[in-house]
Amino acid sequence: MARKSTTPKPSKKAGPALTHIGASGEARMVDVSEKPATERLAVAEGRVIMTKATLDLIVSGNAKKGDVLGTARIAGIMAAKRTSELIPLCHPLALSKVTVDIAPDAKLPGCLVRASVKVTGPTGVEMEALTAVSVACLTIYDMIKAVERGVRIEGIHLVEKLGGKSGHYRA
Repeated sequence: MARKSTTPKPSKKAGPALTHIGASGEARMVDVSEKPATERLAVAEGRVIMTKATLDLIVSGNAKKGDVLGTARIAGIMAAKRTSELIPLCHPLALSKVTVDIAPDAKLPGCLVRASVKVTGPTGVEMEALTAVSVACLTIYDMIKAVERGVRIEGIHLVEKLGGKSGHYRA
């Protein structure tokens, strides 16, 4: 007796199509050449959770590897500028502004990392903002891992997006 396949067949009534998937199911880079250049902004954030003692070490500036927050800020900015080299189907963009703000928070305890990325172009900068936050968080971890291995990176997400056809999004 033949077994019935349990693999679901693609639904013709499914929601919006994934833009990075071609008609045959292959990965593809989206053609944005016909899209108008508009001002676009994306904001993302994440948290690095640690013990109070480790946070105190960061805030006091006594971490063995040096200025944790300054180094993480620069790493996040650099990462945003290189997103297309890290995420295979992202377009290389001439970013007009990248900010990475890192706020120590005793209530976590840890650091809240927030990145804002701006461009005037035919495609958005969500991936650049998310990459900036991710790499800034990883840099914080790298600089304090000798003191505390149990540090957690949590909650990396898009907070806001402005511009383009889909308009304004706020989490």
